[in-house]
Amino acid sequence: MKEAAFVKQSKARWEEFEKTVKAQEQASPDKLAELFIQVTDDLSFSRTRYPESRTTQYLNALAGKIHLQIYRNKREDRNRFITFWQYEVPEAMYHARKPLLYALIIFVIAGIMGAVSTFYDDTFVRLILGDGYVNQTLENIKDGNPTGIYSSMGPVTMFFFITWNNVMVAFRVFVFGVFASIGTGFYLFYNALMVGTFIMFFYNENQLAQALPVIMLHGTIELSSIVIAAAAGFTMGNSLIFPGTYSRLVSFRQGGIQGLKIIIGLVPFFVIAGFIESFVTRHAFMHWSIKALIIGVSALIMVYYFVVYPHRLKKNGKFHTH
Repeated sequence: MKEAAFVKQSKARWEEFEKTVKAQEQASPDKLAELFIQVTDDLSFSRTRYPESRTTQYLNALAGKIHLQIYRNKREDRNRFITFWQYEVPEAMYHARKPLLYALIIFVIAGIMGAVSTFYDDTFVRLILGDGYVNQTLENIKDGNPTGIYSSMGPVTMFFFITWNNVMVAFRVFVFGVFASIGTGFYLFYNALMVGTFIMFFYNENQLAQALPVIMLHGTIELSSIVIAAAAGFTMGNSLIFPGTYSRLVSFRQGGIQGLKIIIGLVPFFVIAGFIESFVTRHAFMHWSIKALIIGVSALIMVYYFVVYPHRLKKNGKFHTH
């Protein structure tokens, strides 16, 4: 690459780096460390291709400024625990808005495929959900409680089991992104296929009106979180496929950090979903207004925190990156 093309391609990013360094009161230690990695990567490239150029001298000086600023800001922010969920997770979600859309599309398509397949093929539900689950649910339907499986074990034991299982599902969806996003896409597709199959199974048994509101008591947060975890996996996987102006390693490291922030940010929501599924969902015949309230509040929280709030922070200039 010619030096002029390299400068033209990277100039906007370097100017942004300078602005961030000058705005010392707004530059977090994590952000400065990230900038230092990016600038030194550009500096390494420039030293190799244009060792005596003014571009190399400029980048060397810029890296020195960032390095100095890092050591001036070594003290960790005392409010990091709060700012992580207040700013860092929403910022990661803002940058993952396109992967989130792709994940939602895959989830909807796979869910429809599972529902249609179950509707036209009686054996499909057993293939996807397993004979044990299907037989148990059919017995529960005969007993007048189609979602009785949610009260099959003690609430405390169920809470720890369900919460851990949900966290691991989300983590696997994310980690599979390392396979160039294909692993995440496949795992998300299979989980959505199960959801579509599950819903159509109750429809075929004429139990959907009773079962769906009960399932969505916890499912609103749980299913939303799986889609969001897939967005984190796509963020990591896409950073490996499309490194942009960065080296593939630097791009992958950045994508992995952003995705991991999203996964950690989901943990409290999995705890809430696990609590609802273990202690609330078992009361299947509660008044419909209580079900509507729980589902509505859950949906509002997920949409606001992971979609609306990040856009508001961006609009108000609350992010460190642009």
